[in-house]
Amino acid sequence: MTSNALSRDLTFILGGARSGKSAYAERLAGESGLPVTYIATARIGDSEFAERVKHHRERRPAHWTLVEAPLDLALALRNADAQGHCVLIDCLTLWLANLLCPPDATPDAAPPLTHAAFDAFDRALADVRGKVIVVSNEIGLGVVPLGSVTRLYVDDLGRLNQRVAAASTRAVLMAAGLPLALKG
Repeated sequence: MTSNALSRDLTFILGGARSGKSAYAERLAGESGLPVTYIATARIGDSEFAERVKHHRERRPAHWTLVEAPLDLALALRNADAQGHCVLIDCLTLWLANLLCPPDATPDAAPPLTHAAFDAFDRALADVRGKVIVVSNEIGLGVVPLGSVTRLYVDDLGRLNQRVAAASTRAVLMAAGLPLALKG
């Protein structure tokens, strides 16, 4: 294990929809006292989702740096990460949706290279020097989805969440706005 792995400050926050995970992550970032870069993975596709994004923007401090990274999350993290700095990534759930369902994809398009993107993100996480907070949804607690694309999404997000949880120094599950420590 590298010395960076021993000193890494990586918090993974996951939970269901409206569990309070983003607000909790934002509170942790603010309480760190460090300069914050917020990496947003959302791609706005309709007016309802635009309202959700607007709510998130209004809740965040104006002095935080915003980076939009719907696809190349590893590069965005590498560019934002620095000693004495906090990076908040919100969220892996939307990032994976962007990878699996790009807006310009045709029905006959080759399958997305999600695992290569996961590997690049793993490497970026392994090299972090500052404080990093990663948000994701836990969606695998319900029934097995009927459609093959939905099953692929649920399975890939579960695998991605496991990878990030393994790399994290702390992991928190949010339920009804309450943080439940899973690790660290």
